[in-house]
Amino acid sequence: MSDNDSNKYPRERRSAARLGAVQALYQMDLSGSDVGETLAQFSSRASGENFEDGQCGEADYRHLKEVVDGVVREQKAIDPTVDKILDKDWPLHRLDSTVRAILRAGAYELMFMERVPAKVAISEYVDVADAFFGPEEPRFVNGVLNKLARQSRPKEFTA
Repeated sequence: MSDNDSNKYPRERRSAARLGAVQALYQMDLSGSDVGETLAQFSSRASGENFEDGQCGEADYRHLKEVVDGVVREQKAIDPTVDKILDKDWPLHRLDSTVRAILRAGAYELMFMERVPAKVAISEYVDVADAFFGPEEPRFVNGVLNKLARQSRPKEFTA
């Protein structure tokens, strides 16, 4: 893909980056691999084009790396913030690994990437949840990220 082509599809490349970031965070969570090793694997492999099957296509690697590095760096701020939104009997560490990765990535964008509109981040991570799960998990992700966004960026939700 030429540089011109990559500029024609920034939304698709960002969507692919978010899916890739969730996959990387999931992999790190389960295998205990470090961020450098995991990102090296993601930068060198070609992923498929079927988003619904969890393939991320041509990703905006800078965005993917920023989200993964950011979640790792800010996890001590992200996890307690998300836990305050969740039911006290179901904190983040008790959730499914994929849901946990989605919430952490979405929370990072909402808490630390103000250039990304909150509604865009929420919608994108709901789409990621939809790529992996049936209807319940995407609704759950939407509810948690929507509440977090309204807490952390109230100005974006006032009429």
